[in-house]
Parts: sequence; structure tokens; C-alpha cells
Amino acid sequence: MKRVKFKNRHITVVGNLHFPPQFDESRKYPALILATPGSSVKEQIGAIYAARLAAHGYLALTFDPSFQGESGGQPRDLEDPASRVEDIHCAVDYMMTLPNVDEDRVGLLGICAGGGYAIKAALTERRFKAVGTVVANDIGEALRRLLPDFRKTLQEVAQQRTSEARGGSPRRDPWIPDTLKEAKAAGIDDPDLLEAVIFYRESSYRHPNSTNRILFTSYGSILSFDSFSLVPDLLTQPLQVIVGGRRGTTGQFESGRRLFDLSKSKFKHFLAVDGAGHYDMYYKNPYVEQAVERLALFYSEHLRT
Repeated sequence: MKRVKFKNRHITVVGNLHFPPQFDESRKYPALILATPGSSVKEQIGAIYAARLAAHGYLALTFDPSFQGESGGQPRDLEDPASRVEDIHCAVDYMMTLPNVDEDRVGLLGICAGGGYAIKAALTERRFKAVGTVVANDIGEALRRLLPDFRKTLQEVAQQRTSEARGGSPRRDPWIPDTLKEAKAAGIDDPDLLEAVIFYRESSYRHPNSTNRILFTSYGSILSFDSFSLVPDLLTQPLQVIVGGRRGTTGQFESGRRLFDLSKSKFKHFLAVDGAGHYDMYYKNPYVEQAVERLALFYSEHLRT
């Protein structure tokens, strides 16, 4: 693995490039770019999938989004869908400069919110020859559904922007509770949310660069974001959709099914991993292994490996 940097306009984006076994500098390899979940950094879910796909013979790049992790950009903890999508385009730009990347064999993988961002990028990014998703969510649709009153949230965003314009302090809210104890004290009993807290905050995958904070004004752009509406018109690449077979409150199964049904790609495949919930698909075997084996087959078919 190698730490790398590339630019999204004036912002320096920091990533990790995972190499296949017995990497040969004289060869060209198929490559994959991975888009990570909201709040996640490259050392978490992206690293799990990138390392396993690299073992199948791919150069696999995962990176911290602009404004988050090791990547640059102000204000910190901004979750901006337009920037997230542009990060992906800029990641392809970077890969095209590497002598060991076969530019005709580049694929894309998006996980959770990264799945929605990946689809949005792929609509116009023809350098991607195959597109895969794991528990993909359109973050705009998901939050419009999950927030108690998203219209009230938008009013609060307006008030917060006015406050900051007048010199007030930025507001940063937790993506999820910081601990299980805190979640339980708040009366939270949703299994999916508690699984998220375990993974991000109380497992070995917790990482200091993942702040678990979102700049509150981010909701203004997130809530109007739409990943999938243009899929029937613009998504032409082969598509692999992978979901957890156990449905829950994140809506990942329904979102993946909607994406699959909207796609008019000549080749598309849908896999529901039996028994797996949303966060099981991040890191638990054998669920991750099933996803990776299917993705490796999919990319080998469509990137001619």
C-alpha cells in the first residue's frame, strides 16, 4: 500500500493505493476507485474492500473525502455531495497519470453513501467501464426519510447560516452517538444504529481521523441531493448491485433494488447476501467475502482481466 495525494481543484485529497500481490512495475493493471460511506475514512470500510480486491489483481484506490480525514479543505467536517462526486472524477484523473494503470480497464465501487455518490459520478464519467455498489444509499433520499422533520432541519440550516454569516460559531453535530452508553441513555434501540455505533466508535475499526461530526449546514445540500433519477438515461456501464439480505431501517435493500430496477444497462446483476444487515456488509465474514467474490467476478468479466 502507498499513501498518495491528488487535487480536487485547490484541495489536496489524500488516499491509499493498494497494490496486487507480486506487483510488477513493468505491467499495466486494471484499477478500481472506491467511494466510502458518509463519515468514514480510508482506513475503515474502504481499506477492507480495497485490500481484498487488490488481492484479486487490481490497483485499488480509496481516499478521504475533501474536508474530511487527512484530506484538505475548509470548513472541516463538511459533507458536500458535489465535492464528493468531484472527488471521484479527480481520482480518475489521478489514476490516468499512473504508468501502471490500464486506462481502458478502470472500475468504480461505492459503499453506502459512497454508492450514491459513485452512481452520480458514473452518470457522466465514461472512463469507468464497470460500476459496483455495496449497500448503496442515496444520502439525500435516506435523510429525507430518516430525519424527523427535514423541512424543519432546512429552516434550522437557514438560521445557522445567518448566525455564521454574522460571526457565530460553526455547528457540528454527531453523525451517530459517540458511544453505546450514550445511545442507550438516549433511548435508542434501533439495531442498525447500534451496529453503526459499535463499528465506528467501539470496534477495532474506530479511527482517530473519523471525527463522527458533520458540519450542520451540510444538510442544506444533502437534502436536495438526488443520486438515481437520471440512471435510466445516463448510466450505461455494466452494474453490480450488492445488498444485505436482512432489511433494516437504513433502507439499503430498497435503495439497491431501486437502483437496479432503474438501470437499463445491458448487463446488470443483483445480489442479496443472506442474513447480512447493512453494517455486517462493512466488515463481517463471510458476508464481505461473498461480496468481494462477486465483485471480483463482475470486474473480471467487464474489465477483461
